[in-house]
Parts: sequence; C-alpha cells; structure tokens
Amino acid sequence: MLPLDGITVVSVEQAVAAPFATRQLADLGARVIKVERPGAGDFARSYDETVRGMSSHFVWLNRNKESIALDMKDAADAEVLRQLVARADVFVQNLAPGAAERLGLDAATLCQGDPRLVVCGISGYGSGGPYEHKKAYDLLVQCEAGVMSLTGTEEAPAKIGIAVADIAAGMYAYSGILTALYERERTGRGGSFEVSMLEALGEWMGYPHYFTRYGGSQPPRSGAEHAAIAPYGPYRAAAGAQVFLSIQNEREWAEFCTRVLELPELAADPRFARNSVRVANREVLRERIEERFGTMTAEEVEQRLEAARIAHGRLRDVAGFAAHPQLAARDRWRTVDSPVGPLDALLPPVTVAGREPRMDRVPALDEDRARILAELHGTARETGGER
Repeated sequence: MLPLDGITVVSVEQAVAAPFATRQLADLGARVIKVERPGAGDFARSYDETVRGMSSHFVWLNRNKESIALDMKDAADAEVLRQLVARADVFVQNLAPGAAERLGLDAATLCQGDPRLVVCGISGYGSGGPYEHKKAYDLLVQCEAGVMSLTGTEEAPAKIGIAVADIAAGMYAYSGILTALYERERTGRGGSFEVSMLEALGEWMGYPHYFTRYGGSQPPRSGAEHAAIAPYGPYRAAAGAQVFLSIQNEREWAEFCTRVLELPELAADPRFARNSVRVANREVLRERIEERFGTMTAEEVEQRLEAARIAHGRLRDVAGFAAHPQLAARDRWRTVDSPVGPLDALLPPVTVAGREPRMDRVPALDEDRARILAELHGTARETGGER
C-alpha cells in the first residue's frame, strides 16, 4: 500500500507546474484524474515529438494519471467536472489568470461547497498586485525573479536549461497539498492555498538576495564557477581536459594544497588564506591550480582528489547522465507503459526501503473517459477510498 492510496485528485492542468505536482502525488498512490482540452489536450503534448512521436515533457510529467477531455464551456462537460470535483479530495488548477473564477472553480466557491476539499491554485505571479493577470512562462519568470542576472557569463546572461520556475512552483504545490491533507486528518477540514512561480523561485533566490542587500552588490555572473566560493568550478588539466571541483571549508583547502597540489605553502599564502580573499584573487588562484594540474591528466587529478576526499565531478551530457553508473548500481530505472509502447523512467528520488513506487502508464488523450463517466453514472464502482 502506498501513502496516498484512496486519495483522489482532480487536476485541470497543462504545461509543467501543476502536472509536476500531481505526478508526485500519483507516484505516491493518489488517483489523479487529468482534465484536458478536447482535441489538442494539454498543450505540453505537442511541445515536441521526440519520444516515438510523443512529447518529452508530457511523458516526464504524466505517468500514473487518467485522462478525460472536457470542454469547460459545454454545459454537460462542465457538469461532469463538477461531479468529479465533488468526489475528490484535492482539486488543482493552473488555468490562465481569472479563468477559474469565470468557470466557478475558484477556491472560495469550491471550499464553501465542500469544507473537506483541498484546493490548490498555481499561477505566475499570484492573486492581487499589478502582475495578477500577466501571462507567465518559465523564461519570463526566471527574468522577473532575477535568476538570469546571475546565470551565464560575464558577457551575457543565460536561461537555466530546465524549467526551474515551473519545477519550483510544482514542488511547493506538492508539499502544500501534502501539508493540507495532513492538516485535514487533524482538523477534519480542507482548505485552499495558492503558489506563484515568482514567489517559489524567489525562495530559491535567498542567498543572492541577502548577498546583494547587505553586501552592496549582487554576485557577478560566473559561468560554471561560484560567485562567492573559490576554488569552485572547472580547472584545466593536461591536454585541455577539465576537472570540476569544489572546496567548502578551510580544512578542505589545506588538504587540497597539501595532498592534491603538493604545495602546502599555498594554504598559508595571505592571498588565499580564507575563502573571501581567494574569491578576490580568483584569477591568480586559477593560474596556480592550473599550473599544477597541467602536469597531470584529468584521471590523475581525479585520483588525487578522491584520495584527499575533495568533492569533484565529471561534466556529463544528458546521455551520460542516463548511463550514469551510480543510477545503474542503485537500480533506479524502470519501464512504464504509454500509447507508444514501453518507455524508460527514473524512479522518484525519495527512496523508502521495501516500498516500490507506482510506475504506471502515461495516458493517451481522453483514454479514460468511458470508465470515469461510468463511475459517475453509477455503472462502475469507484476506485478511490472513502473521504
């Protein structure tokens, strides 16, 4: 039995943020009924066709779910949705600003009708304020949250290569739903909450915010290096190969100088004696490190780093990640079914001894309509537990 067996989630969702949150719930055993638009469905279905004709985003975010297509403007379909929500424990939506209210799916209306219901709304900028009705996509929220002012090189900012604003909002929606369900167990009442992409990503901006507010200037863009820690990042070894490493404290710095560089006197050099002065003298420090690394192959450097227990890593591409020996050794890959056949899927990151997470099918658009409608009409038994 999984922790959320018996919990039913109805989600009017699209793109990344809400589907990411509800997939985490589905992985834990919740029944997630995904409500999509007739015809095209969740527009993430058409982002690309790289997974044997299916979208890579959609495959990633929608295993373990059931799909029904409903036209919110059609009276019969709207009634189906109302009946589904009436039987649900959780309702999630990331509709365009104002759409939930126009459809009668706002938190106040739903919670008044069912005090045990948990309602989660996900938006770009939250309710109220001048940005309430502004459209929000991941790139734009990365800009508005200041993230892109920190990523990239000195010459140009860069977007983070994954949908970090959407993922942040999805993770806070997921944890918020779990919190609300736990509170319902104690009080008997559900409730509503909202998550904005801007504020979710803003939480992750804590270090640069304090650094800037009280330090007088923001961390500079530093590519693969760290703006406030040195040495940290890529360093060249022989033949131009790169080794990535990270020093986090003065004990590690002394070990690095003594056992890796074999230059113990460097640890006491006033230019490098503590982290803040190493950052100030970053370029000179890089020259000294690469001067020594240049006499060794990348493999030799990594061996020394490993022996000295200095954190280091290898720059892998996406295929290299998929073939990572640690994931293989820990048996982290499974197969899930889909409309295009079996697909590889990575297990959820929370590992519980003796518990196998749910790894069920990625649905085709509207493929569960007949069974869901049969349940509503009383011709099939519900699969969810009691509320």
